[in-house]
Amino acid sequence: MKSNNDVIIIGGGIIGLACAHYLIQKNAGVRIIEQDVIGSGASHGNCGLLHFSGIIPLCSPGVVRHELYRAMRGRSPLYIKPTLDMTLIQWLMKFAIHCNLTHMTAASKAKNELLRYSLDLFDTLFSEHSLDCDFEKKGLLLLFKDKKYLEKYTATDAFLKKYDFGASRLDLADARKLEPSISKDIAGAWYNQHDWHLRPEMLVDSWKKHLIKNGVIIEEKCKMLDFEIKQGKIRCVNTVKGQYRADAFILTTGAWAPRVNKQLKLNIPVQPGKGYSITMERPDQSPGIPCLLYERNMVATPWKTGYRLGGTMEFSGFDDRLNEKRLSKLVMGAREYLNTTTGSPILEQWSGLRPMTHDDLPIIDRSPFQDNLFVATGHGMLGLTMATGTGKAVCDMIYEGKAQIELAPFSMDRF
Repeated sequence: MKSNNDVIIIGGGIIGLACAHYLIQKNAGVRIIEQDVIGSGASHGNCGLLHFSGIIPLCSPGVVRHELYRAMRGRSPLYIKPTLDMTLIQWLMKFAIHCNLTHMTAASKAKNELLRYSLDLFDTLFSEHSLDCDFEKKGLLLLFKDKKYLEKYTATDAFLKKYDFGASRLDLADARKLEPSISKDIAGAWYNQHDWHLRPEMLVDSWKKHLIKNGVIIEEKCKMLDFEIKQGKIRCVNTVKGQYRADAFILTTGAWAPRVNKQLKLNIPVQPGKGYSITMERPDQSPGIPCLLYERNMVATPWKTGYRLGGTMEFSGFDDRLNEKRLSKLVMGAREYLNTTTGSPILEQWSGLRPMTHDDLPIIDRSPFQDNLFVATGHGMLGLTMATGTGKAVCDMIYEGKAQIELAPFSMDRF
């Protein structure tokens, strides 16, 4: 491609914005088409962690047994709505098959390279541009109520140390020195200094303004209908607002990506995994460091401008309605681990759909059928963290023919 050719990005979440950012550095004419408003999906209400140490896939050894045990005790953050949907049933079976050491090792190696790449690019992004988003490099504190899990994390940490993402173990006294808001009832903690955090909806808003200022055209409330394809290339995309032509197209529609499978002859096996969050004004007694409440699989994130509790994983299709019971579990979980007021004025209760693959690896690839279509989705719970690396990789595929990192583990061929 020549640098003056146009690119259309379908999907205005954090991955779409990141792609646009690196494309305009190539002087590309970029248009983002978004069915709702920019950042209205999973990019909006997540916990804002730049979780670079999150290299271990969700499908790791023992996960299925562990979640069944927690479900029987009523303490699992996972909920699967009873269904006869064979696509979801097959997805769940493939997830279970991937819960083995061989896959964990290979997936961690692949995720490590992408996460390292994203870390360096985020560092550059924030040093070169003033994006107001409450960004801080304070690490992540993993809190444990059960001494058994605290001890078992030693093996996890040994694995992370192989990739230089290891943490420091803290007893209760040292943990409370680092973070006084921790409850006296916890068994101990691990502190990982490699993780950062920010307020995601503020990043989306700031990045959107920066992109518009630099020439990106954004079409909101612009639902895609279909594509027009000729001789192995997409010529244009048809939307409720009309037809848009471009030389290259990037699909960054998150959990909605499989909806184009039939027309484009693709296999994008993404399932929507619903997460919840509650955002409130920052209480007087608030943690200063993001805390992962280990047994609850939820996060408490403090910002200068607010405080958020988030987590859970629900497979219930594209139902984005709020479930009060799931929300209440976030508040209950926070009270177990933190001496923090959870009665501050609530600013927002939210749910969003994460794009989940059964091997917990994203899809970053060129279509095997339309050579001017690129796909970037399936980032699961690490979409924010992997955004810069994904955006730069897609841009390089378009303009240089290949990315600067190995993308074979993220190919659609693996399906």
